[in-house]
Amino acid sequence: MSIDDTAIGARRAQVAAELADHTIYELLGGEAGIRRLVDTFYAVMDSDPAYGPLRRMHQPDLGPMRVSLFEYLSGWLGGPPLFVERHGSPCISHAHQPFTIGAAARDMWVDCMTQAMDESGVQLRYREVLMPALERMAEMMRNAD
Repeated sequence: MSIDDTAIGARRAQVAAELADHTIYELLGGEAGIRRLVDTFYAVMDSDPAYGPLRRMHQPDLGPMRVSLFEYLSGWLGGPPLFVERHGSPCISHAHQPFTIGAAARDMWVDCMTQAMDESGVQLRYREVLMPALERMAEMMRNAD
Protein backbone atom coordinates (compact mmCIF):
# COMPACT_ATOMS: atom_id res chain seq x y z
CA MET A 1 0.00 0.00 0.00
CA SER A 2 1.43 3.38 -0.96
CA ILE A 3 1.52 6.49 1.19
CA ASP A 4 -1.20 8.02 -1.02
CA ASP A 5 -3.44 4.97 -0.55
CA THR A 6 -2.91 5.15 3.20
CA ALA A 7 -3.78 8.86 3.24
CA ILE A 8 -6.89 8.34 1.13
CA GLY A 9 -7.96 5.48 3.39
CA ALA A 10 -7.49 7.67 6.47
CA ARG A 11 -9.53 10.49 4.91
CA ARG A 12 -12.32 8.07 3.94
CA ALA A 13 -12.38 6.70 7.47
CA GLN A 14 -12.65 10.24 8.80
CA VAL A 15 -15.59 10.97 6.48
CA ALA A 16 -17.27 7.70 7.48
CA ALA A 17 -16.98 8.71 11.13
CA GLU A 18 -18.36 12.18 10.40
CA LEU A 19 -21.28 10.67 8.48
CA ALA A 20 -22.33 8.81 11.62
CA ASP A 21 -23.53 12.13 13.05
CA HIS A 22 -24.00 14.37 9.99
CA THR A 23 -25.18 14.28 6.41
CA ILE A 24 -22.77 15.18 3.65
CA TYR A 25 -25.10 18.16 3.07
CA GLU A 26 -24.25 19.38 6.57
CA LEU A 27 -20.56 18.60 6.19
CA LEU A 28 -20.43 20.71 3.02
CA GLY A 29 -21.89 23.69 4.86
CA GLY A 30 -25.62 23.15 4.45
CA GLU A 31 -27.59 25.49 2.24
CA ALA A 32 -24.82 28.10 2.03
CA GLY A 33 -22.18 25.52 1.12
CA ILE A 34 -24.29 23.88 -1.58
CA ARG A 35 -25.30 27.25 -3.05
CA ARG A 36 -21.63 28.26 -3.13
CA LEU A 37 -20.74 25.02 -4.92
CA VAL A 38 -23.52 25.43 -7.49
CA ASP A 39 -22.76 29.11 -8.09
CA THR A 40 -19.08 28.30 -8.55
CA PHE A 41 -19.90 25.41 -10.88
CA TYR A 42 -21.90 27.64 -13.21
CA ALA A 43 -19.36 30.46 -12.96
CA VAL A 44 -16.61 28.05 -14.06
CA MET A 45 -18.71 26.72 -16.92
CA ASP A 46 -19.80 30.20 -17.99
CA SER A 47 -16.36 31.82 -17.89
CA ASP A 48 -14.06 29.25 -19.48
CA PRO A 49 -14.31 29.00 -23.29
CA ALA A 50 -13.10 25.40 -23.07
CA TYR A 51 -16.53 24.56 -21.63
CA GLY A 52 -18.37 26.28 -24.49
CA PRO A 53 -20.02 23.08 -25.79
CA LEU A 54 -21.38 22.36 -22.32
CA ARG A 55 -22.46 25.96 -21.79
CA ARG A 56 -24.40 25.95 -25.07
CA MET A 57 -26.59 23.14 -23.73
CA HIS A 58 -27.99 25.67 -21.26
CA GLN A 59 -30.27 28.66 -21.67
CA PRO A 60 -28.62 32.11 -21.73
CA ASP A 61 -29.97 32.77 -18.23
CA LEU A 62 -28.38 30.25 -15.87
CA GLY A 63 -30.56 31.38 -12.95
CA PRO A 64 -33.17 28.63 -13.29
CA MET A 65 -30.49 25.97 -13.66
CA ARG A 66 -28.71 27.22 -10.55
CA VAL A 67 -31.95 26.78 -8.62
CA SER A 68 -32.63 23.36 -10.11
CA LEU A 69 -29.13 21.98 -9.45
CA PHE A 70 -29.13 23.43 -5.94
CA GLU A 71 -32.50 21.83 -5.19
CA TYR A 72 -31.41 18.51 -6.64
CA LEU A 73 -28.07 18.42 -4.78
CA SER A 74 -29.76 19.49 -1.56
CA GLY A 75 -31.85 16.34 -1.42
CA TRP A 76 -29.23 14.08 -3.02
CA LEU A 77 -26.70 15.07 -0.35
CA GLY A 78 -29.10 14.49 2.54
CA GLY A 79 -30.52 17.97 2.99
CA PRO A 80 -34.05 19.15 2.37
CA PRO A 81 -35.59 17.31 -0.63
CA LEU A 82 -36.43 20.57 -2.40
CA PHE A 83 -36.37 19.21 -5.94
CA VAL A 84 -38.73 16.35 -5.09
CA GLU A 85 -41.06 18.70 -3.20
CA ARG A 86 -41.32 21.04 -6.19
CA HIS A 87 -41.05 18.68 -9.16
CA GLY A 88 -41.62 15.13 -7.97
CA SER A 89 -39.15 12.30 -8.25
CA PRO A 90 -36.24 13.30 -10.47
CA CYS A 91 -35.31 11.36 -13.55
CA ILE A 92 -32.19 13.24 -14.49
CA SER A 93 -31.36 11.09 -17.49
CA HIS A 94 -34.80 11.81 -18.96
CA ALA A 95 -34.36 15.54 -18.36
CA HIS A 96 -31.11 15.47 -20.31
CA GLN A 97 -32.40 13.45 -23.30
CA PRO A 98 -32.89 16.50 -25.55
CA PHE A 99 -29.13 17.06 -25.51
CA THR A 100 -26.42 15.08 -27.21
CA ILE A 101 -24.19 14.12 -24.33
CA GLY A 102 -21.10 12.17 -25.26
CA ALA A 103 -17.89 11.44 -23.41
CA ALA A 104 -16.51 14.94 -24.05
CA ALA A 105 -19.59 16.67 -22.54
CA ARG A 106 -19.56 14.24 -19.61
CA ASP A 107 -15.91 14.99 -18.97
CA MET A 108 -16.49 18.75 -19.19
CA TRP A 109 -19.25 18.51 -16.60
CA VAL A 110 -17.01 16.47 -14.29
CA ASP A 111 -14.13 18.91 -14.80
CA CYS A 112 -16.38 21.89 -14.00
CA MET A 113 -17.64 20.19 -10.84
CA THR A 114 -14.12 19.22 -9.78
CA GLN A 115 -12.94 22.80 -10.27
CA ALA A 116 -16.02 24.17 -8.50
CA MET A 117 -15.41 21.92 -5.50
CA ASP A 118 -11.83 23.12 -5.31
CA GLU A 119 -12.66 26.81 -5.76
CA SER A 120 -15.62 26.76 -3.37
CA GLY A 121 -13.51 25.23 -0.61
CA VAL A 122 -14.88 21.68 -0.44
CA GLN A 123 -12.36 19.77 1.64
CA LEU A 124 -10.32 17.09 -0.10
CA ARG A 125 -11.77 14.24 1.94
CA TYR A 126 -15.30 15.18 0.84
CA ARG A 127 -14.24 15.59 -2.79
CA GLU A 128 -12.68 12.13 -2.72
CA VAL A 129 -15.96 10.64 -1.51
CA LEU A 130 -18.28 12.66 -3.76
CA MET A 131 -16.49 12.74 -7.09
CA PRO A 132 -16.83 9.02 -7.88
CA ALA A 133 -20.61 9.27 -7.35
CA LEU A 134 -20.81 12.46 -9.43
CA GLU A 135 -18.74 10.82 -12.16
CA ARG A 136 -21.19 7.89 -12.22
CA MET A 137 -24.08 10.35 -12.40
CA ALA A 138 -22.45 12.18 -15.31
CA GLU A 139 -21.90 8.87 -17.09
CA MET A 140 -25.60 8.07 -16.72
CA MET A 141 -26.39 11.22 -18.70
CA ARG A 142 -24.43 9.97 -21.70
CA ASN A 143 -26.62 9.22 -24.68
CA ALA A 144 -23.99 9.40 -27.44
CA ASP A 145 -20.49 8.08 -28.06
